[in-house]
Amino acid sequence: MDAVVMNHPEKLELQSDAPERTEQIGAALARLLPPGAVLALFGDLATGKTCLVRGMAHALAGDEPVHSPTFTLVNQYGNPPVLQHLDLYRIAGGDELADLGYEELFDGDVRCVIEWAERAEGFLPKRRVEIHLQHAGGDIRELRLENLGVLEAGWQQALIVR
Repeated sequence: MDAVVMNHPEKLELQSDAPERTEQIGAALARLLPPGAVLALFGDLATGKTCLVRGMAHALAGDEPVHSPTFTLVNQYGNPPVLQHLDLYRIAGGDELADLGYEELFDGDVRCVIEWAERAEGFLPKRRVEIHLQHAGGDIRELRLENLGVLEAGWQQALIVR
């Protein structure tokens, strides 16, 4: 897998050539997250968002089954540390998000990952990790990560999974 550390100390570009590789990246990322961390995932359908979350959940909660919470909107994995998994695909806008009581999802020993984060514009905390996923032909996915005040120094090297 290729990794490119960009000319910015808080950005990283990765490529994944298989769903299992995307899960490995998710697991490595989960181990870096402090309590209260929010990850905002952006990307079209089938770009690997749920694979990334599956790897995160397995790192924090073991072999608990992971699936996209499209119909329930929120799934929770693990006992401290807890991973809250929000899927906003079916959310029309901010009013529906406010009705969810989303702020409570960030309390305690929790890490929160939000799929379809573009639907939460104006509600995302300033301190977050943004991950943009896109198709790059065949099974290859590109992941562009930006740390907005959440991860500690050295995070980029920890995510270059071999």
